[in-house]
Amino acid sequence: MASRGDLLTTREVSDLLGIESRQVRGLAEKGVITRIARGVFDRTSVERHRLERGSGRTRTWAEHTAWGAIALLSNAAPLGLGDTQRSRLRATLREITDPTELTVRLRDRAVVTTCSGHRSVAERLRAELVVPGRQRLGLVEDDTVLDGYVHADQLADLVRRYRLIEDPAGPIVLRSTHTDIDFVRYLAASNRTLAAVDAATSLDPRERGMGEHNLLSRLELFRENDRL
Repeated sequence: MASRGDLLTTREVSDLLGIESRQVRGLAEKGVITRIARGVFDRTSVERHRLERGSGRTRTWAEHTAWGAIALLSNAAPLGLGDTQRSRLRATLREITDPTELTVRLRDRAVVTTCSGHRSVAERLRAELVVPGRQRLGLVEDDTVLDGYVHADQLADLVRRYRLIEDPAGPIVLRSTHTDIDFVRYLAASNRTLAAVDAATSLDPRERGMGEHNLLSRLELFRENDRL
């Protein structure tokens, strides 16, 4: 059973996110935050949403645009973007200096599902995911935590086969996307950009700081190279 510290009331969620009570209920109905009982919400899901949404004033990119931005920051060619879209995206990236703004814009690259399961499934499940890897950022890998990408068409099958249970505080984070998963794998292997994007919205302050630091470096490098 969750402790009181793991739970928030509607009023507390409203104050934390700076929104009205009806909007809190709307987020719960959409599955964005987890409602435990009437007027009671899971703190972890609320904190994660707060980090991902930023101030709420930044416009998020569509999925294909978000992956295009990650590709450009990874010095790779985006998929499915025309010359005009690519030019506009490059111009926008040159203007972004705050890693928090970048992570908010990239939020819709994937839908996050947090789960728990038997501890024996982690290694087998890892082989079916694209896992960017914490070690790229100088962080120690945690064998009890798994965070990776899967194509949206495969998500339900993975959950069924590994008997995963949706759990907002669970150690398994599945990021489902409609983007070509081989392209995601290529970006994950090319450099630290994708790992940094994931880490920058972590609930762990040190991991989040490392992610933001690396994203700041990628943005600066992009601006330098784009002027050449």
